[in-house]
Amino acid sequence: MKLDAKIPGGPLADKWDRHRADLRLVSPANKRKFHVIVVGSGLAGASAAASLAELGYQVSCFCFQDSPRRAHSIAAQGGINAAKNYQNDGDSTWRLFYDTIKGGDFRSREANVYRLAQVSASIIDQCVAQGVPFAREYGGMLANRSFGGAQVSRTFYARGQTGQQLLLGAYQALERMIGKGAIKMYSRHEMLELVVVNERARGIVARDLITGEMASFAGDAVVLATGGYGNAFFLSTNAKGCNVTAAFRAYKKGAGFANPCFTQIHPTCIPVSGEYQSKLTLMSESLRNDGRVWVPKAHGDARAPREIPEAARDYYLERKYPAFGNLAPRDIASRAAKEACDDGRGVGPGGRGVYLDFSSAIQRLGEATIRERYGNLFEMYERITGENPYTVPMRIYPAVHYTMGGLWVDYNLMSNLSGLHVIGEANFSDHGANRLGASALMQGLADGYFILPYTIGDYLAGTKLEAVDASHAAFKEAETRASTQTSRLLSISGTRSVDSFHKELGHVMWNDCGMARTRDGLQRALTRIPEIRAEFWENVKVPGSAATLNQSLEKAGRVADFLEFGELVCLDALQREESCGGHFRTEYQTADGEARRNDEAFAHVAVWEHRGLEQAPIRHVEPLDFEFVKLATRSYK
Repeated sequence: MKLDAKIPGGPLADKWDRHRADLRLVSPANKRKFHVIVVGSGLAGASAAASLAELGYQVSCFCFQDSPRRAHSIAAQGGINAAKNYQNDGDSTWRLFYDTIKGGDFRSREANVYRLAQVSASIIDQCVAQGVPFAREYGGMLANRSFGGAQVSRTFYARGQTGQQLLLGAYQALERMIGKGAIKMYSRHEMLELVVVNERARGIVARDLITGEMASFAGDAVVLATGGYGNAFFLSTNAKGCNVTAAFRAYKKGAGFANPCFTQIHPTCIPVSGEYQSKLTLMSESLRNDGRVWVPKAHGDARAPREIPEAARDYYLERKYPAFGNLAPRDIASRAAKEACDDGRGVGPGGRGVYLDFSSAIQRLGEATIRERYGNLFEMYERITGENPYTVPMRIYPAVHYTMGGLWVDYNLMSNLSGLHVIGEANFSDHGANRLGASALMQGLADGYFILPYTIGDYLAGTKLEAVDASHAAFKEAETRASTQTSRLLSISGTRSVDSFHKELGHVMWNDCGMARTRDGLQRALTRIPEIRAEFWENVKVPGSAATLNQSLEKAGRVADFLEFGELVCLDALQREESCGGHFRTEYQTADGEARRNDEAFAHVAVWEHRGLEQAPIRHVEPLDFEFVKLATRSYK
């Protein structure tokens, strides 16, 4: 596997501008000759498809939802970062760049992250022009709030529904080009195979989830914008449909998978309420602006929160991290909550919760102000828990949320597999070992609106592509593979449901590859996951047929991939013998319990090459060179 990151030389601030000037161009007349397939229609996919169609390319866009408006981007609540410095509080492109590099625990590329910070301001202008209703100050200026891992206010927001509003902006751009005939939209279609012809990605095989029909779609380039793989843990904040299938099947066709063990645990989720729960609900990190996190100082203090006096409360984030307090980054805040609960000071059922308390903010600002900032989030919390957070502190606990790992891409957002471009959460590129809050929306829109439209043109202009259509033998072979797996799943007729296997895998992943990882736990998981997988292929029950709507069949295919992919996550975590960001190996920590990196051995991207189930994957390395920032121990104290 050849890994050429294609990072341009020169000063950091000039790299992207110089690179754009050097990229090859496709003339307007020739753009109409190229067909680009975009898989996924969330913020990254919708913005990319709309932008490419505006430029003149033929675009086909696929999503498994009934509408692009159902993409999981809609669930992002708190905001989107941009280095506008509207607050005049010292923000800059450099500061956003450095905060992101530091937040990722120095495990991401300098050049990619600086470019992200550079284009962030243009994203806000684009979205305002689309009519996204960002919150505004009294005088009409766009409002900002602070977020974890930053000491400035750079997060633009639309109450607690920023993802939804941004997605509607991208969706209207997408629909406009669909209406003009420049994009052909395939909703309720799931990609099952990536088709590679002469070592280039040339199309996909997708199943119509309504009719069951399987069909091939050929193109000149393929863009994956299919999100993350947090549902490998079963319980996560992700929508139930989120999966790893598209990315994992591209990996099985030769695309490198980078840093799969870098998974993020979000500190502010509603705690698990019972054994039969199927997903978790995120409470926005923005709540940590005004909410204070605490637990009782005494073990087993079962008093109601309002009966516990200030002197008996431990505001542990403020105590441990005085410089950042409640706005410590997600990985640090999550581990601190787990530590408090493991110490026997957790609250709520099972002691798996901490308080997020707004009483001080309500007293200081008034309930009307808090209601204006967070009203829809408070309403959501009350509907789920039956508790009024204006009068009773919220209870929160960490949960799987975002995945920093993903398919490897170079500076042009292209995989090592030529013609396969990967954007948004589906790639690994910008967040290192931990994503700062409000940066996912930033990356998705940066990739789709402002980076891929330039870089994909360079690939198409500089590549001689043979004429290929869906009758090519490679497409027929891919269709046969997809049909064979579908038939096999339906033929097993075992006694266990798909969900039971998924839940069992999730227990293993959370217990042995979750917030705290050990060598023994990871080795135990690597023994247990193949056993679960073997039983799945012998004893799963998938009712119905392939010739119609069959959601059990959909889930079965996705869980089959999770049962292979989970093993890769654990293997990557075992091989990375250090702690960094969201990857915390208990063997590698400082005296005060913080992550201890090993820069000599692991200042690199780990990229895995698939070799089949019978052979172990090969671990490749892309070194991370820090030319403009100094590697330092990450401290928020």
